[in-house]
Amino acid sequence: MLGSPLTRFAPPAQPSRRVFLIGAAAVGSSLVVGFSTLAKAAVNPFEGYVAIAPDGAVTIYSAHMDMGQGIYFALATLVQEELDADWAKVTVDGGYGNPALYGNLDWGGKIQGTGGSTGVNSSWERYRRAGATARAMLVAAAAAQWGVPASEIETDKGVVSHASGKVASYGALAAAAARQPVPSEAALKDSKDWKYIGNETLPRYDSAAKSTGRQKFTIDLREPGMLTAVMIHPPLFGATLKSFDASKAKAVKGFIDAVATPRGVAVVASGMWEAMKARDAVTAEWDESNAVKLTSAELFDEYRQAAEKGGEAVAVSAGDIDAGFAKAAKIIEAHYEFPYLAHAPLEPINAAARMNPDGTLEVWGGHQMPDIYQAVAAKIAGIAPEKVVLRVMKTGGGFGRRAVFDADIIVEAVATAKALGWKAPVKVQWTREDDMRAGRYRPAFVHKMKAGLDAKGELIAFHDTLVGQSIMKGTPMERGMVHGGVDATSVEGMSNQPYAIPNLRIDLTTTDPKIPVLWWRSVGSTHTAFALEVFIDEIAQAAGKDPVAFRLALLKDKPRHSAVLRLAAEKAGWGDPLPKGVFRGVAVAESFHTYVAQIAEISLDNNGTPKVHRVVCAVDCGIAVNPDQVRAQMEGGIGFGLGAILKSQITLDKGKVVQGNFDDYQVLQIDEMPKVEVYVVKSAELPTGAGEPGVPPIGPAVANAYFQATGKRIRILPFSNPQNA
Repeated sequence: MLGSPLTRFAPPAQPSRRVFLIGAAAVGSSLVVGFSTLAKAAVNPFEGYVAIAPDGAVTIYSAHMDMGQGIYFALATLVQEELDADWAKVTVDGGYGNPALYGNLDWGGKIQGTGGSTGVNSSWERYRRAGATARAMLVAAAAAQWGVPASEIETDKGVVSHASGKVASYGALAAAAARQPVPSEAALKDSKDWKYIGNETLPRYDSAAKSTGRQKFTIDLREPGMLTAVMIHPPLFGATLKSFDASKAKAVKGFIDAVATPRGVAVVASGMWEAMKARDAVTAEWDESNAVKLTSAELFDEYRQAAEKGGEAVAVSAGDIDAGFAKAAKIIEAHYEFPYLAHAPLEPINAAARMNPDGTLEVWGGHQMPDIYQAVAAKIAGIAPEKVVLRVMKTGGGFGRRAVFDADIIVEAVATAKALGWKAPVKVQWTREDDMRAGRYRPAFVHKMKAGLDAKGELIAFHDTLVGQSIMKGTPMERGMVHGGVDATSVEGMSNQPYAIPNLRIDLTTTDPKIPVLWWRSVGSTHTAFALEVFIDEIAQAAGKDPVAFRLALLKDKPRHSAVLRLAAEKAGWGDPLPKGVFRGVAVAESFHTYVAQIAEISLDNNGTPKVHRVVCAVDCGIAVNPDQVRAQMEGGIGFGLGAILKSQITLDKGKVVQGNFDDYQVLQIDEMPKVEVYVVKSAELPTGAGEPGVPPIGPAVANAYFQATGKRIRILPFSNPQNA
């Protein structure tokens, strides 16, 4: 996912309350409360963060998209803690169209977006204040009607009451409350009085819909008269459409039309099966003069050669690296290789578009970057952005894939509907193969690493040269994220590595093989944490020291890293005897200001492949708004990361992506999921994220356990790569 251009490596900070303008309005007979920053607000279909209807239903408009990470649940919890509504009547919808209201505060507040595990931190104060303000206005309305002091009124489960016996529901008071003066600063509860934040047993407000299949995703969308389109994308990256012939598709029952879009050919039919059958009958001719025709072997050969020359740009330089190595009694060197990875969410990429008689354009989808998608859709349709109505759908996974600056699937949906003359709503649905072969990937990287130990076994010099593509280069975020030739997302996890090393150099060579890349769950830390933590383990071995003790000595000035590492080691029984044939490995990583340590226990199957039985995970994400959801995200991150390091890779053969589905792009299967124990550190620090930080430590923890089992270091991912045989 996507991190902040302003605060990616700095501790998250909350803005002063004075930067918010508080507001409330009566919409019909509902009370609507929200804040906006001092920036001028754009036209917005929603008036705020919280709406209370006459029937007592509470709708919370989320500044962040829910793609399974539970942010809707978290925001509902923040509001409910201060509002005291009836939890059974709380729902959450996606807000959009007003960066001043919904802007991501961790990104500077000027753009709305979800990613980088910033959702809770960005929402922490403003959503609680919205709930507190709504409650205060409801209480004020009741006090005015009943002629009693507001201080004597209590609220609970959507009901306002007084000791005299007077009672009113929130819904009955909503209209009157909207006419009350807006308090300049509604008091927030003290943490000792929290009933919802940190509650271990609070059920998710949307559990029933998800467990019964009633939750609707874009793939489920069925609007009256809706057509379905599938895409024919260029077979090579960089190829462009010359012509196409759909004459044979006319014989396919249900075929409607085939139209050119800026990204390929859309084949439109009455349904998904009909569209797929028709697509098989359409032929296309491509101009491949500027197409990518690399193979993976060629690419990695180039990367290795570049790494040998040293990085072209310096990300970190501390001490005197040359002097440090000159003093070293022992030198350790290693290199690591990481393949391209697909996001592979359960729900492949999709979006739908419809032009309404009133001139508004509706666009359904997983709108991870709403401002951009609204603007792109408006430009294609030739209308003003405020005429674009985004229907923010929940998404069956994303892992960063739906945050794209060129709004690829939105372009396809809107352009297809326009090419058909807006005669019907159109849903563009990618197949799994489309998702694998026309998607965006975690960049491939090579690390060349070198470390020096003195005669006492102390780490005195450390050098890492990284070679790989930039995610940010050429995007609107380049200015904020690329400095001195260094993309912060390429080196994160390494440039802010936590170990106390007196002589340190991190440098980078950025490549441009024209392969489309994008942030992938935990972004740069997906490769930097593996390289760092496996190499640190090797350094500890060379120093003759215990891997946990060696790390703790180097983390003497990093209390939060140390705390999660100690906790994981304690809960895993580090140092205790293990059953025969079982081995342990450890790793610790910080990503997105959340600290995670993991210890993996593995054995080897008959083929020598690691079988992970148990993972002990300790996480410090500040205040855990929903502790059970934090645990769920750690579990999910471990499964996601484990499949990637063991099996997953995208490879190129003369420019074509080899993998197409889960038969050849393998992910973790259900029977391979280990037992996971998650321990959440109790903290009073500001909340940080949990959606991504569970991923980085699992790979190195397993690799380090594998070394204990075999004496062999894994330096080329995935484990299944033939070079590891």
